[in-house]
Amino acid sequence: MAARKRITIRDRQAESSLFYRRAVVALLVVVLLIAMLISNLYKLQVTRHEDFNTRSHDNRIRVLPVAPNRGLIYDRNGVLLADNRPVYSLELVPEEITDLPATVAALAQLLGISEERQQKFLEQSRVSRRFKKIPLKESLSEQEVAQISVNQHHYPGVYVEARLKRHYPFGDAFTHAVGYVAKINKRDLERLDQEDKLANYKATRDIGKQGIERYYEDMLHGSVGYQEVEVNNRGRITRTVNFEPPEPGSDLRLSLDIQLQLKAQELLTDKRGAVVALDPRDGSVLALVSAPSYDPNPFVHGISSKAYRALLNSDDRPLINRTTQGQYPPASTIKPILSLLALNEGIVTPETRIWDPGWFQIDGVKRKYRDWKKWGHGWVDLQSAIEQSCNIYFFDIATKLGIDKIDEFASQFGFGEYTGIDIREESAGVQPSRAWKRARHGQPWYLGDTVNIGIGQGYWTATPLQLAHAIGIMARHGKNYTPRLVQSIQTDTGNINLPADQRPPVVLNRDTYWDEAIEGMRRVNHSEHGTARKAFANTSYISAGKSGTAQVFSLKQDEEYDAEKLNKRKHDNAMFVAFAPLNNPQIVVAVATENQGGGSSNAAPIARAIIDHYVETTGFESNLPIGIPVP
Repeated sequence: MAARKRITIRDRQAESSLFYRRAVVALLVVVLLIAMLISNLYKLQVTRHEDFNTRSHDNRIRVLPVAPNRGLIYDRNGVLLADNRPVYSLELVPEEITDLPATVAALAQLLGISEERQQKFLEQSRVSRRFKKIPLKESLSEQEVAQISVNQHHYPGVYVEARLKRHYPFGDAFTHAVGYVAKINKRDLERLDQEDKLANYKATRDIGKQGIERYYEDMLHGSVGYQEVEVNNRGRITRTVNFEPPEPGSDLRLSLDIQLQLKAQELLTDKRGAVVALDPRDGSVLALVSAPSYDPNPFVHGISSKAYRALLNSDDRPLINRTTQGQYPPASTIKPILSLLALNEGIVTPETRIWDPGWFQIDGVKRKYRDWKKWGHGWVDLQSAIEQSCNIYFFDIATKLGIDKIDEFASQFGFGEYTGIDIREESAGVQPSRAWKRARHGQPWYLGDTVNIGIGQGYWTATPLQLAHAIGIMARHGKNYTPRLVQSIQTDTGNINLPADQRPPVVLNRDTYWDEAIEGMRRVNHSEHGTARKAFANTSYISAGKSGTAQVFSLKQDEEYDAEKLNKRKHDNAMFVAFAPLNNPQIVVAVATENQGGGSSNAAPIARAIIDHYVETTGFESNLPIGIPVP
């Protein structure tokens, strides 16, 4: 017999009680959650309304900096030396590109972009904001722009942008004076941050690196502008709300004369050296040429590592500004200055004569210091010693003067000090003294050191600019002006002419001493026995000059200099300084050519050509006669 199924009796009251309790708990949870929601809504809408309203507005409106146009640079005649030209660049927005490496590779194949540049771009894209445009290639040619335009539909997120870039129309002719701009690097950013100028460079990619471009960076750069733009939730600009234009940089007019600059560059073709031409009336620089030079334009767009290494490792050192950084023994070019000191100290008079047998000897010392002419010059006075560049005469006065007086007097002419020219790339040279030698070499000063100083050799070094500056002081009888490159600054309010910076003059006991030394320099160029008479033959003006032949290594006692047996790099440096016209000096020229031999035969013709060119293109401002008088 089958078992019967048990019937369970339901307790409806208990179930109803359970349901009620659960409903109450659920209702309490719902009420609690609603209370929390209301509380948060109150906090968002009331308590923090201003905060979130401001943040919401900031997400919608952005303030973007706008780069100013860089100021232009002109020569004294208004010829443009540094321009801003529109340049097309290929730029990518990583956010809009699905496969960035593949797109970069495809564009590189299309435009011939180097592997090095591709890697730099990809590295930059990792640290930049994805919605920001990043340049892949700059200075696109018209053909490259056309190639991108016809294929742009294949490359979303790829754009061709036009921007103003610096351009130097004369290439390497003005590099060491004007300088160049290049991309802002980490060091520049740190310096700008320290100087509290970083905000003014938020939209700027380039900054002055050398020369005038660096020295006058603040004036050339201008002030940044701003535009308020509305963006969407992806950071893309939808419209411009407000625009505050930037203030363009000021234009600069230099004292450089383009014709004289190009002439000097032509004269230094295939040579290593420098030419400096100054106007001694106010210190303005007429020409500043260092050879060899280099084209600054590749630095503007980003020079390749290979090209930069070639410049950096070149034996000819094109990156060095020889006019202001080249340190050469001044050699005999300083003899007129030492003659001034000797006259002023009463060591000699214009009539003082000494016998030059071809050698000089210190009492009690066996060594003989030789003259450049083996058999000597015979009897010489101050002017004939300058005229014929007699070493023995200046050996003698140097030992009588002593290094202390020479050091103090030469310092008044700017030796051993920065000239103050308005570019930063400058060396002070070496004006040796007892204290200098003790600090540098840990040795005392010897009388033999003073003998070498008497002919501008030994430890004495100077830049071509220092030589030009010193001879300029001499030409104007002690008047001293700081060399300068910028004549005027063009601003929104007008043209500002920069006044000449006059320094304390060099004062002698008698003003006639200037004439005595300068007469010796006149005879160098125009007398029967002058060392530069051939170079300055048949000029239409009277000039004054002094040659110098600077040794690049020391000869042993009784050792003869034989250029044919020496490496070209060990040949003497040719030096020459000159000014004209004699009665009212308006141009001073200093020439230094490396390993070219004698100054009178190799450097003097360059100085003559520079002055001749100045006469032909500018002319002398004088009512006084400038022709050569009858001897």
